[in-house]
Amino acid sequence: MPDTTEHAERIQIAAEHRELLDQVLDKWSLQVLEEVCEQPLRFNELRRAIPVVTQKSLTATLRRLERNGMVDRVVVRSRPIAVEYRISQLGRTIQDLIDALFYWSAENMDDVERARARFDSEQ
Repeated sequence: MPDTTEHAERIQIAAEHRELLDQVLDKWSLQVLEEVCEQPLRFNELRRAIPVVTQKSLTATLRRLERNGMVDRVVVRSRPIAVEYRISQLGRTIQDLIDALFYWSAENMDDVERARARFDSEQ
């Protein structure tokens, strides 16, 4: 198998890329994206789906995700008027990556726990 590391182009991660990744991959954003990928949800439905998130944190997370184009805030014409949060077209493009991260964490948790225990015992 040829060594691809010699000629591989190094990806340059600029400050704006790190900022975007920090905003999209933080703990609440991942959970919100996972939920709205399944179906559009109202704010209180999201709070019930993620019971440990505070109202303030959920509001900030939704605004950040909307600002970055990951979710759409849609006013539903009903009585009373409601707001739903839906995965955007751009947000759909990272759904497989988020699923892969969740799958990786589930598959590797035992190894991580062993590494943590080994590290902690050496301290």
